[in-house]
Amino acid sequence: MEMLCSRCRQTVEPGACYCPTCGLPQLVYNPEPALGSEEPTLWNDAVRDAGSIAWRPALLCSLKLAVPAGILSALLAPAGMLGLMVMGVAGLWAVSLYTRSQQPPWITIGAGARVGFVTGLVGCWTSMATAAVALFAMRFWMHQGAIFDNFWQSVVGDQLTQQWSGMGMDAQAIAQGKSWLLSPEGRAAWVLCAMGCFAVLLLMFAVAGGALGARFQARSRRKMV
Repeated sequence: MEMLCSRCRQTVEPGACYCPTCGLPQLVYNPEPALGSEEPTLWNDAVRDAGSIAWRPALLCSLKLAVPAGILSALLAPAGMLGLMVMGVAGLWAVSLYTRSQQPPWITIGAGARVGFVTGLVGCWTSMATAAVALFAMRFWMHQGAIFDNFWQSVVGDQLTQQWSGMGMDAQAIAQGKSWLLSPEGRAAWVLCAMGCFAVLLLMFAVAGGALGARFQARSRRKMV
C-alpha cells in the first residue's frame, strides 16, 4: 500500500522515518503490535524542518565557497560561460556542505535556492570588487589604460556604428551616441551596466546551483530510505 506524506503528499517508502521531500517525521507502525495495543508510535527524535534553514552554518558554508568563486568568476569573465558555471557550482557545493551537518541531511528545493541566493550575493559582491580592483590596477598601477581606450574606441567606432547604421539611425544621432560613449561618463556607465548584467547572471546561476544541490541531496536520500 502506497504511503503519502501528510504535508506535501509525496510518496514515502514503507518504513521511512522522514518524508524524502519535505522532511516531515512519519508515523512508525509496528507490523506485529502487542496485545491490547493498537495505537501507532510516534517518531520522537528531534528533527529540523527540511524547508527551514539554520542560517549560521549556512552562511559559513556560503562564505567558504562564495569568496573564491567570486574571484574566479571575475578572472574568468572574458571566457564567458565558464565564470558563470563556477558560481553555479559554488551554490550547489554550499548546499551539499550545509546539508551534511543537518538532520535530516537534506533540504527542500526552495531552501536550497535560498542558500544559493545568499552564496550568489556574496559571490557577486566579491566578483565585482575583484573586477574593479583589477581594472584600477591595470589602468593606474600598470599604466595599461591606453589598451582599454584603444579597444573601446575600436568597439564604438566600428562595431556599434555599423549596428546603428543597420538600424536606420541618422548620422547626427550616431555622432551624438559615439561622443557620449567615448566620454568618461559614457565609458563608466557602459562598464557599470556590463558588470551589473554579469552580476545578475552570477546570481541566477548560484540560485540554480543551490536548487539543484537540494534536488540531488533529496534524490540520494530517497534511494537510501
